[in-house]
Amino acid sequence: MDIESVKNACSAGASQRSTGVSGSRPTGGLQAFDGPAAAVLDHRGAVVRWTRTAEDLTGFRAEDVCGRPVQELVADLPDDLRGATEMPASGRVRLWHQCGDTIDVTFRTTKVGGSAEVLVLAAPTRHVADHEQGAALLRALSAQNRITIAVHDTELTTVQTNATPGTLDGRPVQPGTRLSDVLCAKDAVNLEAVLRQVLETGAPVVRRNQQVSWRHDPARQHALSLSAFRLEDARGRPTGVAALYVDNADQMRARRHLDLAREVAERVGGSLDVVRTAQDLADVLAPAFGEFAAVDLAHSVFDGDEPSKRLGGGDMGNAALAPANAVWPAGIKRGESIPPLPDHPLLRSFLHGEPVVFGLDDFIAMVKDPQLVEYLVPKDAHSVMVAPLHARGLTLGAISAWRCGRSDPFTEDEADLMKQIASRGALAIDNARRYTREHRAAVALQQSLLPPATTDTPAAETAGVYLPAGGGAGSSGDWYDAIALPSLRVALVAGDVVGHGMHASATMGRLRAAIQTLADLELGPDELLTRLADLVQRLAAEAPFGDRDAVGGTCLYAVYDPVTRRCAMASAGHPPPVLIRPDGTAEAVGISPGPPLALSGMPYETTVIDVEPGSVLALYTDGLVERGDRDIGQGLPRLTEALAAHCRPDRALDETGRALLADLADQAPRDDAALLLARARAVPAADTAHWEIPADPAAVSKAREWISRQLTMWGLDDLLFTTQLIVSELVTNAIRYGRPPMELRLIRHHVLVCEVTDSSSTQPRLRRARTTDEGGRGLFLVSQLGGRWGCRHGQNGKTIWSEQIIQDSP
Repeated sequence: MDIESVKNACSAGASQRSTGVSGSRPTGGLQAFDGPAAAVLDHRGAVVRWTRTAEDLTGFRAEDVCGRPVQELVADLPDDLRGATEMPASGRVRLWHQCGDTIDVTFRTTKVGGSAEVLVLAAPTRHVADHEQGAALLRALSAQNRITIAVHDTELTTVQTNATPGTLDGRPVQPGTRLSDVLCAKDAVNLEAVLRQVLETGAPVVRRNQQVSWRHDPARQHALSLSAFRLEDARGRPTGVAALYVDNADQMRARRHLDLAREVAERVGGSLDVVRTAQDLADVLAPAFGEFAAVDLAHSVFDGDEPSKRLGGGDMGNAALAPANAVWPAGIKRGESIPPLPDHPLLRSFLHGEPVVFGLDDFIAMVKDPQLVEYLVPKDAHSVMVAPLHARGLTLGAISAWRCGRSDPFTEDEADLMKQIASRGALAIDNARRYTREHRAAVALQQSLLPPATTDTPAAETAGVYLPAGGGAGSSGDWYDAIALPSLRVALVAGDVVGHGMHASATMGRLRAAIQTLADLELGPDELLTRLADLVQRLAAEAPFGDRDAVGGTCLYAVYDPVTRRCAMASAGHPPPVLIRPDGTAEAVGISPGPPLALSGMPYETTVIDVEPGSVLALYTDGLVERGDRDIGQGLPRLTEALAAHCRPDRALDETGRALLADLADQAPRDDAALLLARARAVPAADTAHWEIPADPAAVSKAREWISRQLTMWGLDDLLFTTQLIVSELVTNAIRYGRPPMELRLIRHHVLVCEVTDSSSTQPRLRRARTTDEGGRGLFLVSQLGGRWGCRHGQNGKTIWSEQIIQDSP
């Protein structure tokens, strides 16, 4: 049968199949390929054996081709095979199919042992190509250092792997082993649970990250990415699990670096305290970057000042150590100076802003001092990285990280990461340093503007306490004051300026100075606040347009008279004072507050209360009663209860004030708080004398007689002459220029006070009389004879007073 006969037979067979004629094996065209086709050729190239797979490939039965030359099956014989005397070892040809089509196949040949016959294996070229590519892929995967391919049976025993025996480092499994033979027990249990789930469900696992430790090195963690899928036989029954273990160290390291950089950005810089910022930076690095971390800063940085241009070890002190429970060398203590290190080429790069890395041996060789090594190096440390804290052209200090035990040494990419972290940390520390400097200046200004913490006057003893915002981190315009007034009286002040910082402190100083001046004019509380509000409005008008709303405040002004034992007060939008009586009862004083100082158009109202000697009057700012989620409606009762509990007659006022702030204040208050406590005193009735003056010029001589008897009774004969002159002039002026009723009062304490009151509001004026003038010398004589004199106005008139110092007064 020649090739044409074969083709004709093919056509005939096709016709028979199409008409249903039996005798031919139905093929239905090209058959599915289940494996390579095999045939045996004799020495002449004739087919002597034809396998079932060859029949499936070509559609020809064995009886159709056996005994015939194999060339008759080749549709297009390549040139290199024409005239060949031997079968080539391999090649690619196109074969005829029974249906008349051709098949592109790749073949290989081999001699059958002991004979001249040749075995030919052929397969469709496309299947051969797929097989070769798959084999190449498997070889490439098997050759990767960081990819381990393992086939586990249904018992999860490793039956095949590209991991070679004796190379456990970096490879999770070995042939014939279980995961528990290689990994720590906990890690093996976790991985086998994943593989068992794949085996049972058939759902693959893709790129599942696992942290594992080898049994021979449990201290070190390794990052693996696991992908696994189930293996099945031809019937779909599970036969095992194929797993790919990828060394994920680089990816995990990159992720850790990103996480560390993000954590630095989130945690460092949230505080404006230099030491707190340094500690946050150290806490982020240890133990995430190194087992130990330390931050050392120039001594000047702690105080907010700039460091020196060339920073050395002796110029720095430790600001932070981490972790908190770590055991550092005995010499390293927070706040202490860091000893200077010898000059070294790597340290010079540090001065230029570059991190330096030392192994333990290199570090010891650089230091050259065993005691210094023992002082600086943590136990079991093997490497250190030091990076400068460089910001805005200044080297603020250094941050160092140590690695100990079995951890990996520092790498070059970690040095780049440390440089970025140090740069961000340096900016945060420099911000805190600059804030410290500004805050220190603001606090110094405010402290210089506040009055003495305690005063002791005939009217009252006082104690003031001030708590800045943020537990000391901020300053504001809260203030208190105790101002000694004539006639043994005292003015008590509490105020709060809008805003924070140096501007608020400066405004507070201006208002306090204004109140001091207005108090010397002996104005009533309502009139004083009116004039103070006018001043605040002028200050607001002077401020830049956008800052005018930020100028304002509240104030409470009270005047206590120890002779009458009465206290007059007025409020400009300020919380009411609290009165604590000697019996321990306390209550807020009912006053009618006027508008805050920045507003106008409404009058202020004076409230007068009786004050029992020994009572404590508490003036405060809203920062003490408006804390956290409390408003004044909740805070004032709490303050009243605390005052009743703490204000005891046997307890010093300054101690009481500190205890109150500790009891009432938040840990980090958002607003300032000021508190002024004043324990009232009284002038005994035996130390005062009072007379009504008739509207008669003859009353001047009577007044001198009253004075003589009273001063003799008090034993003040040495002041008799000057007092008679002063009283004569004051009474004469009252009778001549004033209106009845008129009164004369003497008060004895460390000074002798002479007061003449009349119902006229005419303001007396001191002038220098000319030689020819008959009058006009009265107030001049009073000013020369007494220590000081003045005039104050009340609702029903005015009072002119004069003071003389009593020698050897108690």
